[in-house]
Amino acid sequence: MNAPGDQFVQSLARGLAVITAFDAEHPQMSLTEVAQRTGLSRATARRFLHTLVELGYMRTDGKTFALTPQIMRLGTAYLSGLGLPQLAQPHLERMSAALGESTSAAVLDDTEIVYVARVATRRIMSVGITVGTRFPAYATSMGRVLLASLDEPALDAYFAKATLVPRTPRTLHTEPALRDELDRVRERGWCLVDQELERGLTSVAAPVRDGSGATVAAVNVSMTHTDTGEGHHEALAALLDCAAAISRDVAAQRLS
Repeated sequence: MNAPGDQFVQSLARGLAVITAFDAEHPQMSLTEVAQRTGLSRATARRFLHTLVELGYMRTDGKTFALTPQIMRLGTAYLSGLGLPQLAQPHLERMSAALGESTSAAVLDDTEIVYVARVATRRIMSVGITVGTRFPAYATSMGRVLLASLDEPALDAYFAKATLVPRTPRTLHTEPALRDELDRVRERGWCLVDQELERGLTSVAAPVRDGSGATVAAVNVSMTHTDTGEGHHEALAALLDCAAAISRDVAAQRLS
């Protein structure tokens, strides 16, 4: 990692580290836990936590801390400017209604995907998925679609930073295996991940492209795994139509 420049504000970086320490697996933490996850001293972590409480971004019962809904304000400007969630949502809703399955859109952020739109028919993962949920890119269908769109220097940089661990016994988690899979995804234009992120979960994803052909997001359909694979072909056909429709909307918006 490059050394911070002279414009770097360490206190802001520490405050953001405290905020991002909270996630789906750590929705509520004690002061000690926050200090451990951020690498900050207890005294420093305490100051940031109580500042966030005073600002309304955090709540506490005196022993533990948790984010409040006000934290969503920090992402509103990005989502509003992106336009993609609004463009994707009606298409995802139609696809979900047609298939009876959950559908999503995501973008790549460093080594993770971030959900920016979501239609859930039922909970099929142990962790609830909402807008803002993050998963490691290498273990997800949308992540692999997005990684497959990267040029070689960007992909090299990704593998230099990513922590590759098996999420299930089926997870591809070595760089050579993942690079081979990304080649296949790039060639066919879609990706199927079967029980690699979580047991019992299968998902298929395709890219959303702008008018220049650059991949700007990915969309997917998530299904309960079946040994026969029934529904995969129907889901793939619907997904490719959905991705193409969103891509046309994205291209039209940028031309307007």
